[in-house]
Amino acid sequence: MSGMRARQNMTFPAFQRAALRALAALTMLLATSVRSNFVFDDDPLQPVTQDETVSVGGVVTLTCSVKENDNSSLQWSNTAQQTLYFGEKRALRDNRIQLVKSTGTELIITISDVQLSDDGEYTCSIFTMPVRTARATVTVLGVPGKPVITGFDDAVKEDGKVTLTCTSSGSKPPAKLHWYRDQEEIQGRPDVVESNPDEPTYSVTSELTLTVTRKDNNALIACVVDHPSIANGDKRTEQPLSVLFSPGMSIQPESDLPREGEKFFLQCVGNGNPEPTAFVWRRKDAELPPLAKVDGAFLRFESLNKSDNGVYECQADNGIGMGDIAHTLLVQEAGVNAADPTAMSTSSGADHAVIGGVVAVIVFIMLCLLIVLGRYLIRHKGTYLTHEAKGSDDAPDADTAIINAEGGHSGVDDKKEYFI
Repeated sequence: MSGMRARQNMTFPAFQRAALRALAALTMLLATSVRSNFVFDDDPLQPVTQDETVSVGGVVTLTCSVKENDNSSLQWSNTAQQTLYFGEKRALRDNRIQLVKSTGTELIITISDVQLSDDGEYTCSIFTMPVRTARATVTVLGVPGKPVITGFDDAVKEDGKVTLTCTSSGSKPPAKLHWYRDQEEIQGRPDVVESNPDEPTYSVTSELTLTVTRKDNNALIACVVDHPSIANGDKRTEQPLSVLFSPGMSIQPESDLPREGEKFFLQCVGNGNPEPTAFVWRRKDAELPPLAKVDGAFLRFESLNKSDNGVYECQADNGIGMGDIAHTLLVQEAGVNAADPTAMSTSSGADHAVIGGVVAVIVFIMLCLLIVLGRYLIRHKGTYLTHEAKGSDDAPDADTAIINAEGGHSGVDDKKEYFI
């Protein structure tokens, strides 16, 4: 009994020693593993990598470098810890993976035609004592598909509502959807995100409800995908709107100044969707003139007359609604050059010129008459003074005439002497 206890005391320390040795080995392994996950700036043998982002179908470049090397080789491993390249040696038969550069301090490889399954952490290792590692995260972006717009199959009436749905699938991370009317962004409901089965991508859906007006007819409603894997606006789908509305009316005359005796027409124009096909012409407060004929959208006059003056109304129907418009017709006299708006002003100017010429001639004639009359009066006064000085014409005989003449002269001389 005592011998058995002695043997148990001798074997117990050996078991403890084995356990201690296993614990020590595990501690070293953990220490080595922990050390490999940290980057020591002062360790020239520590590998350095960087994270990369790439879209599906693209090419990603993985670079691993160290400051110094003790003749150990660098190695790249994939997310499943399968060796891709060990120095210059290819380890995995995947033609998408190619060596770019391999030196004692750098190992660069590329992966082309990247797939979603390539997403994850890649490891670069250098087999020193202890082994040092660094990790690079490759983020693979799922490229969203072109958006699809549904919910608008038929035209909608003015002031009605339409609901559009836009869907884009295959994005990772989830894409964002934006709505536009022509060039103006409009707000839809918040995006609804759903994960796709059997792959790490998402489907995104957005709804837009509009109350349409006639201004929205032929407007382009666009759904645009926003995602880091594509340039802005690369994924865009447009849907034209068709809005039904009653005609907006106008009347276009053949001429702005219709004249008597001419042929003439009025055209009724209805701008609606659809275009109007039924037209009704009438004359306000009277019957249509006998020589006026209705020809669909046209009201034709074979020969205009002053009696055609009046207000003419047109009504158009396009099945959605009716529109009315009126036009006042004023017929010009045949002698007036209605086609030339300057004719009246030119004629008026000519009349003024003629009147001015006549006035000038009359003034000239009056001046001439005044000059002639003045000269005549002057001459008549001189003759009167001469006859008055003689005085002999009234004498009964020659002696008396001589006396009268002498007396007259003496009187004059006396007067002259008096004044002298």
